[in-house]
Amino acid sequence: MKNRLEDLLSTLQAAATLEDLQTVLEELRDYYKVEHTVYHWVNSVGERYGAGTYSAEWVDRYLEKDYLRLDPVIFGCFQRFTPVSWKSLDWSSKPAREMWQDAIDHGLGNQGFTIPIRGPNGQFALFTMNATAADEDWDHFIDENTRDLMIIAHEFNKKALEFEQWGEDGNVPALSPRELASMSCLAKGMSRAQAAAELNISEHTLRVYIESARHKLGAMNTTHAVARALSTGIIII
Repeated sequence: MKNRLEDLLSTLQAAATLEDLQTVLEELRDYYKVEHTVYHWVNSVGERYGAGTYSAEWVDRYLEKDYLRLDPVIFGCFQRFTPVSWKSLDWSSKPAREMWQDAIDHGLGNQGFTIPIRGPNGQFALFTMNATAADEDWDHFIDENTRDLMIIAHEFNKKALEFEQWGEDGNVPALSPRELASMSCLAKGMSRAQAAAELNISEHTLRVYIESARHKLGAMNTTHAVARALSTGIIII
């Protein structure tokens, strides 16, 4: 099993695209037998990117309800430098409790563990694992795996910083070819499942490209992102 983790780290270190990051996250989820793994970062100019295994429905719901402004995980981790177990955070407010129930209803487990990471020039990232487990079992999981998870989290961040450096060339288009293709499929009225099939990628990977494009376009949700891409001529159908 340890060799498998070393293989996943090697794959992560060799990643060249967001799709590669998504693949590693899916394999880490399966390796650790958890519900979800997520890596989310804000680069030095405030652009947000994310990859992970949350359902598209939950991501859209999170954005629709503007949970970012009250999420105890975001606020709790932004104030800390060490890993955080979600049950140690403040969920006492009614909006936070409602958000948590909404998350459970959308397939999240009852336990979470997030590692905050800080990079140069204000870069900030979170690496998260989410699972369904009893408190005692989850505490044991954290005790047993924290060291390896911190290594993995920082390797993800190193790769994200590499991606940011690649994007500093002014000749790089606003959206990558995969992002453009994903948005074009949605603009043509395809469902996520149809778009993923058209591009020969998984729906989770499709979501990575859609979310990346949405953040670059400064859109509130996917529909808004498609509208902006069409109105500015970034995509043409």
